[in-house]
Amino acid sequence: MTETTTVQATAPGDRLRPSVPELLSSLSLEEKLAQIVGFWDKGDGDAVAPLQGAFAEPTSLQDVAAGGLGHLTRVYGTTPVEPVERARWLWDFQRWLVTSTWHGIPALVHEECLTGLAAWKAATFPTPLAWGAAWDPDLVHDMAALVGRTMRQLGVHQGLAPVLDVVRDPRWGRVEEAISEDPYLVATVGTGYVEGLQSEGVHATLKHFVGYSASQAGRNFAPVHAGPRELEDVLLAPFEMAVVEGGVRSVMHSYAEVDGVPVASDPHLLTGVLRDRWGFDGTVVADYFGVAFLHLLHHVAGDLGEAAGQALQAGVDIELPTGDAYLKPLADAVRAGTVDEALVDRACARALRQKEELGLLGATFEDGPPEDIELDGPEHRALAARMAQESVVLLANDGTLPLPEPRRVALIGPNADRLAALFGCYSFVNHVIPQHPQTDPGIEAPTVREALLQEWPDASHAYSWGCDVDSEDLSGVPDAVAAAREADVAVVVVGDSSGLFGRATSGEGCDRDDLELPGVQRQLVEAVVATGTPVVLVLLTGRPYAVDWALGSCAAVVQAFFPGEEGGQALAGVLSGRVNPSGHLPVSMPRSAGSQPYTYLHPPLGGDTDVTNLSSRPALPFGHGLSYTTFELDELEVRAASTAAGLEVGVRVRNTGTRAGDDVVQVYARDLVASVTRPVAQLVGYARVSLGAGESCAVTLQVPPHRLSFSGRDGRRVVEPGDVEIWVGDSVEDRRLLQTVTLTGEVHEVQLRDPRRTTVDVALGG
Repeated sequence: MTETTTVQATAPGDRLRPSVPELLSSLSLEEKLAQIVGFWDKGDGDAVAPLQGAFAEPTSLQDVAAGGLGHLTRVYGTTPVEPVERARWLWDFQRWLVTSTWHGIPALVHEECLTGLAAWKAATFPTPLAWGAAWDPDLVHDMAALVGRTMRQLGVHQGLAPVLDVVRDPRWGRVEEAISEDPYLVATVGTGYVEGLQSEGVHATLKHFVGYSASQAGRNFAPVHAGPRELEDVLLAPFEMAVVEGGVRSVMHSYAEVDGVPVASDPHLLTGVLRDRWGFDGTVVADYFGVAFLHLLHHVAGDLGEAAGQALQAGVDIELPTGDAYLKPLADAVRAGTVDEALVDRACARALRQKEELGLLGATFEDGPPEDIELDGPEHRALAARMAQESVVLLANDGTLPLPEPRRVALIGPNADRLAALFGCYSFVNHVIPQHPQTDPGIEAPTVREALLQEWPDASHAYSWGCDVDSEDLSGVPDAVAAAREADVAVVVVGDSSGLFGRATSGEGCDRDDLELPGVQRQLVEAVVATGTPVVLVLLTGRPYAVDWALGSCAAVVQAFFPGEEGGQALAGVLSGRVNPSGHLPVSMPRSAGSQPYTYLHPPLGGDTDVTNLSSRPALPFGHGLSYTTFELDELEVRAASTAAGLEVGVRVRNTGTRAGDDVVQVYARDLVASVTRPVAQLVGYARVSLGAGESCAVTLQVPPHRLSFSGRDGRRVVEPGDVEIWVGDSVEDRRLLQTVTLTGEVHEVQLRDPRRTTVDVALGG
């Protein structure tokens, strides 16, 4: 499209609002490019994005935005700024864009919101891996809605969450940001987040589309060797649900290369799958510096202009966080004739439609910013507490837990009294505060030690640090052993520190060679166990570790995946019995790093067999989780239908214990004979149910054909007739109720818009 004369008006911003096509036709090339880039005042300190220091930032925001601006990047989330003061600045800047630039178009503001809005003093919720452990999409929806409400009040329009990468290797540092190793659990929980955030007028952004988590050897940015069937049936599935059912408005491309093709330059994925097949009509944004990486890291483009052309052609609409490729390099390429300006027009039109959808094209910002906003009030705290409580997983227990108030308790370990141990790498505490060590973290979050002092006020508490999270220093172990010898019980809190790019043991760019607890933490635990004092091991981690050695030697083992601001109190409640644990593992607990990558979704030859001497069997199975009460499952009834209709599964759940509790009923399927190898188990439905002591309920789950489908030999998604095993239990290995049914009919090709979420009906009974 050639440049046209701008719409006439008496003054900048003083004009009737044109339609998007009219507005697009009035923009010069530079003005169009301005609408498809961001501006980021990165500030000083360590990098919070890969190769951040390799890109120079223009010195003046006004100079950059003189012709308009597409995105403002992380105005709250890069440095510790008072949110209300920053809101005043933001409103003033938006008003300047409206009144002082020719077309008067405000900027779209985006922020990170993976564990809540990543801003100083804002509420911080558990990590996504903890969402997966809770198995509660409705709760995740409510949490995301509250986060979205806060963001919208502060003038933020788009959130860079959720992460829908399916965990394939626990050595990968970003496991804490992912939800599960099961695509259906990722899809349902992630779609709940999308719908919650967008219910408050904030656009969610799916990331990282696609394949990022299937990286070679669990290394960040490493190549992805997934075949087309793994891509379709596992890695793409959560994104499809969030697009088709969740109606997500934004998608972020992955940094990954899949079979040699970087996703940022792959039109098959970004246009063919996402738009043509699924009907996505929102915007595709670049992961930070991802367009430039086509030139700098992948070497599929000779310069930034060529990188910009490849990304635009593939379907990347917005370059974030800045315009390193989409400004001057792209302008030069368009004028040289090597990039078609029609591609710029396509991306700009999508960006303008998104602004129109968000109400930005008519916004004046004359009403002023909020003067007072509750960033971490009682509603935030209540949701954070519930999410933390539901996500704690009791891995092992010899009857020691729950503990009545002990007379003498020894609290030991590097994560026992460390606030940052409660949070993931995309929390403000771990993402930004380390670069500002003199700044207060801005959040009230009792550590495990502080929470236990409140939980057991009359007990005698002895605290010993023991060792660092990740060093070889054993000097604190003797004191820890002495404290344990004098106690009735030793609570040992170990695990990860979370951060970025090698500055921690978990988080972006913090991958592992092994799955032992970092540093000398295992030696600390074993030394305390050797005292003979009962040990309750608490794991505060961002990934599952190989702790099978502890499952038999410790009196109890409790797992929390960075449980957020209320996590310390949730853990104290589980130890005391105030909270009945109800979390279930969203990932398998590995036995060794040598068996990785491992997933319970393996075909028959992917598990233990007679033709190898090595076991890949995990220490604890996917879905495992204990309670302080007992549940009985019976009356399984599977009503088989045809390949075109799916199944209906009914089961009765009884609380046969002495206290109220929540059970997570899990339904698995196995296709006994198929045209391609199929997993030995696959989650096809689940339901979290709450029952009082002695109560029971009937649970009915509708399993649509899509849950039973797979990519056949010709690539079509089909359900084949034949026998299918169906079982219901509390983990994938709990096959206490099993029934084999026969799917009748012809091979059924599953259409896109078949329902993907399992319908659940729960009827309470006596």
